[in-house]
This record gives sequence, C-alpha cells and structure tokens, in this order.
Amino acid sequence: MPAAGHTERFTYFGAGERCGELVVTHHPDGELRTDFAVSNNGRGAKLHERISVGGEGQLPHQWTVEGTSLMGGQVQERFATDGLTQRWSSQAETGEHSGTPRLYLPADSSPYSTWIASRAALAAGGSVEALPHGHVRADLLHSTQLDGPEGPVPVDVHVVRGIALTPEYVITDAEGELIACLAMGSDLVRAPFEQQYPALAKLEGTLTRAYLHQVQERIRHRFDAPVRIRAVRVFDPDRLTLTEPMSVTMFRGRITGMAPDEESVAVAGEVVIDGAGGTLVAGLHDMHAHVRPIDGLFYLAAGVTTVRDMGNANEALLSLTASWDAGTIAGPTVVPSGFIEGRSPHSALFGFIPETLDEALDAVRWYAARGYHQIKIYNSMNPDWVPTLTAEAHRLGLRAVGHIPAFTTPDRMIEAGYDEITHVNQLMLGWLLDEGEDTRTPLRLTAMTRAKDLDLDCDAVRHTLKLMRERNIGLDTTAVIVERLMLSRARTVLSADAPFLSHMPAGYQRQRKRTYVPFTSEDDLSAYDASFPVVLKVLKLLHDHGIALWPGTDDSTGFTVHRELELFVEAGLTAAEVLRIATRDCADHLGLGHNHGRVEPGRNASFVLLDGDPLEDISVVRDVRMVVKNGDVYYPHEIYTELGIRPFSTPPTVIQGDGA
Repeated sequence: MPAAGHTERFTYFGAGERCGELVVTHHPDGELRTDFAVSNNGRGAKLHERISVGGEGQLPHQWTVEGTSLMGGQVQERFATDGLTQRWSSQAETGEHSGTPRLYLPADSSPYSTWIASRAALAAGGSVEALPHGHVRADLLHSTQLDGPEGPVPVDVHVVRGIALTPEYVITDAEGELIACLAMGSDLVRAPFEQQYPALAKLEGTLTRAYLHQVQERIRHRFDAPVRIRAVRVFDPDRLTLTEPMSVTMFRGRITGMAPDEESVAVAGEVVIDGAGGTLVAGLHDMHAHVRPIDGLFYLAAGVTTVRDMGNANEALLSLTASWDAGTIAGPTVVPSGFIEGRSPHSALFGFIPETLDEALDAVRWYAARGYHQIKIYNSMNPDWVPTLTAEAHRLGLRAVGHIPAFTTPDRMIEAGYDEITHVNQLMLGWLLDEGEDTRTPLRLTAMTRAKDLDLDCDAVRHTLKLMRERNIGLDTTAVIVERLMLSRARTVLSADAPFLSHMPAGYQRQRKRTYVPFTSEDDLSAYDASFPVVLKVLKLLHDHGIALWPGTDDSTGFTVHRELELFVEAGLTAAEVLRIATRDCADHLGLGHNHGRVEPGRNASFVLLDGDPLEDISVVRDVRMVVKNGDVYYPHEIYTELGIRPFSTPPTVIQGDGA
C-alpha cells in the first residue's frame, strides 16, 4: 500500500470514455478513504468509503460506504470486526460470521474493492473465502510492460473471479501497487497511466478473447455427421401448437428433415440426441442488447440465438460480431443498430455524438455503409434534427428508432419519422411528464410513479395509439428492466430473479437485492408498486390495438429474456402468442425470417431444446437443456460451469455411431 498521507487518483472509463474519478487517501492511522463519482448517461454512483485493512491476510476489518447508487438510491453500508466476529449491514442483508476471518464483499463499493479482494486472495495463496458466501480467486494471467510517465513499467495482470458475474482484471506494478482494474468496459486507471488506457483496453480485449476462445474449444460440439434429435415436440408458430413427437435432423448448419418418430429412419453414421419428450423451439431473440464479448456465453446458455444490439462502441461491435459469426468464440447472431446521441452533460458515451446536423448525417451514412439494420436516436439528440436524420436513414434503407429525446414527445417523434419506440417507459413518459421536464436524468425512471394515476382512455393515450397503429409503429418493450428498477427492494429477492439468483456469484446476488430508486418514505415505494401494473396494462392495450411488441431487455444475462416473456403473459397475452413473437415474428422483423424463426427443413439450424411444454407454462423457457446455433451444439450445463454459475439443467443423452 502507498505510504500514509499519500493520495492516489484514478480515472474511471465507461465504454471507452472518461466518465468518472476515484480519489483514495491513505491516512496516518492506516485507514483508506475513497471518493468515487461517475456521470454517464445522466446517472452514476456517488460513493464515499472508509476502509481499514491489516494483518498478513490483507483482509479489511472495517468498511463503511455512504452515498448513492446508479439511479440515485441511498447507500449506507457497514462492516466491522470484533475479535473473531465479523458483522455487516447493507442493502442486501445483515449478517454475522464467527470464526476464521473471511473477505467481506461490499454490496455497493468503488472499483477499488476489486483490488482489495485481489490482494486478499493472493495473500491466501490464490483463493479466499468470502462473506456473505462464496470465494474469490486471483490468478496471475500475464506479465507485460506499459509506458509509464518515466519509461516502461513492468506489470502483472491477475484475473479475479467470484465477485462479479464476469471475470475482472487487476494490473499491478513491480511493487504490487494498483495500475488498473478492468471490468469489461467499466475500467479504473491510475491517473499517471490514463494516456495508456487505449493500450490497457486492447490488452483486456486480447486476454478476454483468448479466454473465450479456450472456452469455445471446450463447450462447442460440432458434428461432421447427420444429427437426429428424436422424441421432441416442435413448436409451430403459424398454428400456435406443438407437433406430435418428432425427429428433427440437421447437417452442417441446416435442418435437413423432420418426421414423426415412428416414421423416422436411422441413417448410418448419424449422431442421435434424445429429446426425452421435450419441446424444440426456434432460437429466442433479445430485441434490446448492448453486447460485450462475454455476453455470448450467457445468451446461448439461455437459448437466445439472435440479439439486436441497440448501441455500442462501433469498432468493437464490428470486431465482436465477426468473431461470433465465424464461431471462434461463442455468441448469438447480432443485428446492429447505429447509435446517435446529442452532445450534452448527460450524453451516453458511445456510438456517435455529433456536434452538427451534418455530422449526424455522416453518422447515418457510416452505419448504412456497414450494413446496419437501423439507427437509434438517444436522449440528448436535438429533436429538430430528427426528421432530417430519419429521412436520410429511410433513403438508405435503414429504419429509425429510439428514445424520446428530452423536451419532446412520442407523438412528435412518430411524426418525425420513427419506425419504433425504444422502452415502454419512454412511451409512457409522453403521457406523464409536464412540459420542460428533463428525461436525460433519472426522472425517466422516477416519473413512472405517476403511472398509477394514468387514465389509459384519455385523449393523449388514444392519440398516440392511433398514430402507432396507422403508421405501423412498434415498441421495444424492455419491461423487465423497468420492473427491476421500480420494484427491487433492499434485502429482498425480486420474484423475477428468484428462479436463478441463488445460482449466481455472491457479488451479483447482492447487487440484485437492493433498492435502485431514490425514496424518502414508504409512500414513495408504494407509488412504484402501484404504478408497475399499469406498465403491463399498457402492453396489453398496445397488443389489443395491433401494435407490435418486441421483447427486449437492456440486459445481457439471458435470464431477463425469459422474464420479459413471462411479463408478456402476465400482461394478458397467451403463452403461444408470446413464443411466436419471440421466435418467428422477431426473425421476420429483423429481416431474417427467410432462414430463421421456425424449425423446419431447409432453414438454419438454430433452435432450443426445452424440458417441458412452454404453451402450458411460459416459464418452461427457463428450462434449457440444449442450444443449437448454426448447427453447433451447446449444453447450458457446460456453459454455466465455465462461468462459475451453478447449472440449472442436465444435457440430453447423445449416442454416437450408426443410429438407434
């Protein structure tokens, strides 16, 4: 650790852009005090920590955290050690442990906590037991050099697992002092090395790709022989029914046949997979993603074989999709959207942020030249530019979708040329906000408390629905993320998370057990509780008016796709309708319907084996036993094991040889 009285300064980067800072002060009594602040897309954590670390084990024995989390929710966290007893209180839970001291993992903290955890794990020989449960492992992965202020600096790179949902990298110098913590695009870099951030980001990308390539070699099952999946019922999205028990055959990425089991004839040399009476459905879609390399594993494990990326670091996305398409690392098919944001203190920091209308038009053309499906307009965009941008997009064959920019309305953006609205709350805010209110801030969430009093038969709602119906405007729903932000509560497992949360790493579990929204009383929380059911009523109202609903999540775990489909059913759609939307309709909407969206001969072999009947219970979409993407076979059991997640299912039986 640096000497007492020393101050360390770090820069925080989000999606490659500087958007925050961390100051760490080392006090004479050994206490560390951190001040961490982020501002990105109108939101960001503001946290103050006091940490005491001591002893050979490098374990914290005191830790307090105060401030606000991502969306402004209050944070007050305490951890203390009294002899051999450790006690803590956080948004996630209260707890106590007696016996051999363990590493405490804060529910809310600055990225500096990853380095503290790494030091503790290394001091324990590479792995240390953690509180409230689990363990943290740190392994030396790579040694290299960075250009420092005074010349080359030798550095070590350790990979840290067991804290977050994905691996993190800690980079230290020869004295063991922190240079950077890299966490899949949410990165902390010591100020003197800030100019080396592009090199650090490239290093992170190289290490991550190498890791994912190794994982792909272990989890992908590629058969250079016909494969027959027997004893499955196939979902027919046209009839909204399941077939009788069938055998489905595929070879080199194509579905080559489908026949009732009793009529199916074994072929010499084929591979047989026993579907055991399960359901075969075309691959699911996430219509609102912001993908990273690691996300491909989560999506495939969840049965999601196609995603629509709704905004990203452009060059990084193009590189990633090339790797996924080539199969060098595991991931879904990606249909990209070109992100265009306006310049303001609240800007989201990726895609293009043009300063002038001409620059914005150049961005549209850049995306069109690279085969993007559509442009996506964001919160800080000048609404007066939108008609010109959408006209250029349409001229070039692109669609135009987006948030509703601040200080305008959904109706005006539809009239300006939108083809689709992004997020159910962005639509509803047009009926809830007063003129002049700024949606570039967390108001785009907190104003949803007004929904409890919304009259869905009022003139404003009826006029928007009329416009959407007449102009064939759909909605990218993302109801699951609205539910999570509105209804998550401290020390409580949200019902939406209950099916999977206990399987996840400790740090991720704690992140889910918190109150995201700011509040001053229980009445404030009750307003969120009373308002979310109106969100579901809006989905049903749109569906009843013939307005297309596209199930997106704004998340990357895959689990939220399942929940989005459950919410559609809770809103009043039938399970069969929802499954059709999630397969055939999404494929058609993305221009892939000629080859995807159905399980039938001649089409791409991208489908999912479910353990049960999703038409009886849509939640069966969670019970994924096997996923096929372009003919490559994946077993979620193996993927989750690689990710450090307790698996949810077992693979089907596979028989190699001359048939069965």
